[in-house]
Amino acid sequence: MITTRVSKLLDIKYPLLQGGMAWLATGRLAAAVSKAGGLGIIAAGSADANWLQNEIDVFRKITDKPFGVNIMLISPHLDEIMDLVIKEKVPVVTTGAGNPGKYIPLLKESGCRVIPVVASVALARRLERQGADALIAEGTEAGGHIGEMTTMCLVPMVVDAVEIPVIAAGGIADGRGAAAAFILGAEGVQMGTRFICAEESPVHADYKERVIQCRDRDTVVCGISTGHPVRVIKNQFSRLYLSKEREGLETAELDRMGAGRYPAAFQGDVENGSLLCGQCAGLVEKVEPAIEIIEDVMETAVRILKGVGSELCLK
Repeated sequence: MITTRVSKLLDIKYPLLQGGMAWLATGRLAAAVSKAGGLGIIAAGSADANWLQNEIDVFRKITDKPFGVNIMLISPHLDEIMDLVIKEKVPVVTTGAGNPGKYIPLLKESGCRVIPVVASVALARRLERQGADALIAEGTEAGGHIGEMTTMCLVPMVVDAVEIPVIAAGGIADGRGAAAAFILGAEGVQMGTRFICAEESPVHADYKERVIQCRDRDTVVCGISTGHPVRVIKNQFSRLYLSKEREGLETAELDRMGAGRYPAAFQGDVENGSLLCGQCAGLVEKVEPAIEIIEDVMETAVRILKGVGSELCLK
């Protein structure tokens, strides 16, 4: 067992969170993770409140364990999503793509734990002052929208800058990465890419297979020129997009090129879709149940930490 402030704060067995991956992080996947002792997270993405209500209902039909909802602050349905998580008394909210400061008081009044994703020390400090309960420090190794700093550098800097618990994310797919995160001072880890290949993940089997086939240099970052870089698996679409980006195509045109590409990938178009995925895909070897992923990660992390003589959070 590894017991930290994160596991106590969230009332979970293991200080391990499943990333809030749009389309993919459904009520069924989140329930499997929570039942296994982690914190399952339903990703609101750009969906409306009706979709999210349905996924919350799916989760609660499967288990009464704690769970979270990830809210993208650029969602066109942001206000109704916020109203819903407050009404439903969702135990945990993680946020991305902005500063959730103005929403934190209302969320906390409803009993919700608020855990924003941060990619810089400055934002981490600001959100601690605004009342965040913990922070997810996510490095550029992650899939989807990313910042510039690596997990190895960002996590200890954020840990040193704040008093609240820090959860490491970006590039973590096994117990070795989790153990490293704990040694850096994190009190929890968040994983996304490995859960793409969970049996309970709703993504198309061809998408899962592409993740499993990935090697060390099989992801690429698109959209740097737009100010919204995204890490994806290399494919026909990413090559086309990058060629147009290098030619100087305007942001609006690049955005139009990218529209609908992630849903296409989700449904199995692995050449013309946008296959969001982290660099750690090279460590993902198979499709397996969420419970086996979690137990493998945590058992390996404990063994490593004991092996190096660490007393960090071990009981």
